[in-house]
Amino acid sequence: MIPVEEARRRILAGFAPTGAETVPVGQGRGRVLHAKLTARRTQPPADVSAMDGYALRAAEAPLGAVLRVAGESAAGHPFGGSFAAGEAVRISTGAFVPEGADAILLQEDATREGDRITVNEAPHPGRWIRREGLDFAEGQALLEAGRRLSARDLGLAAACGHAWLSVHRRPRVAILATGDEIALPGDPVPPGGIVSSNSFMLAALLEANGAEALVLPVAPDDPAAILAVAQGARGCDLLLTTGGASVGDHDQTAAALGRQGFKLDFWKIAMRPGKPLIFGDWRGLPVIGFPGNPVSTLVCAVVFLLPALAKLSGTTAPGLPVVSARCTTALPENDRRADYLRATLHRDVGELRVTPAPVQDSSMLRTLAESDALILRAPFAPALEAGAVVEVVDLAGLGV
Repeated sequence: MIPVEEARRRILAGFAPTGAETVPVGQGRGRVLHAKLTARRTQPPADVSAMDGYALRAAEAPLGAVLRVAGESAAGHPFGGSFAAGEAVRISTGAFVPEGADAILLQEDATREGDRITVNEAPHPGRWIRREGLDFAEGQALLEAGRRLSARDLGLAAACGHAWLSVHRRPRVAILATGDEIALPGDPVPPGGIVSSNSFMLAALLEANGAEALVLPVAPDDPAAILAVAQGARGCDLLLTTGGASVGDHDQTAAALGRQGFKLDFWKIAMRPGKPLIFGDWRGLPVIGFPGNPVSTLVCAVVFLLPALAKLSGTTAPGLPVVSARCTTALPENDRRADYLRATLHRDVGELRVTPAPVQDSSMLRTLAESDALILRAPFAPALEAGAVVEVVDLAGLGV
């Protein structure tokens, strides 16, 4: 068995970011920038008013001064003339400040009668004026390559003049479930069989993290059938298999692919759950072989698949989203395998607390669904009393 960190390092070494494609800015949410995004315009493009009021020269507007209103500057309709000494221009929020004005008198600080205003609060130079380029300037780098775009990022990209974005192509990932015992939801379940769940769980996880999932038909435990179905993964960036990764005589996915050039990198990781994970290369296509056990599959997907997917997507491969929390129960001494305990997180008087599920059997999907965290237990970790601080993988936001 190899350590978890070595397995993750070897998996990540097998991937490179996908190439670029161009998408409309309105379809960019969740995509990863392929190239640095720079501003194509200056924002604001000129000095603009931050408030409704009157643009004027502060030196001409002491308390009690009376000024003539020479015109109006509205958003999208700048004041086209010039104003002389002793004049002001009615201005609205977002409108261009007329040339020569250096302050904004708030409308509530003035009394207007006809085309005259009386100053009730002396304005200060520069007050309530948003200067040209306050937000960004043409040519300024705004978003770096490798950034996964949020709704806020798309607003910025649109505001600085980008109708189209250069992003990494979404990774295409094929999923192959194997086993004579597998039945699809809604289909008759054969004697000794189970209902397939791994493919649906993995597909949802992939889609939530920016990839395109291709669910292949379930393949029976027959090498020729496995090979035939696996051909559907050609053109993808990664093949995931579930089942066929342990030591049983009928677990033969790697052996079947080996007939057509599969090269095994490693098999077996010192972790619980998820020990019998396979990684290798099938004629240029990376392959991650998950155990058939759904809980083992999900834990391995969090620990290994999501970092690999991040690298494929063009982002910097992240570590696990680890936080510290106070464990509400005692924990026994750990053995030589890293342990990932399903648990629930909650906040108590401002402190994060975590409670492990009382039964950690790796076949229990219900426990997995009720959990929102994984407690990390290093190999040979000592026993801990209730109240000890532990490291926790927060599953929130991972699409898990």
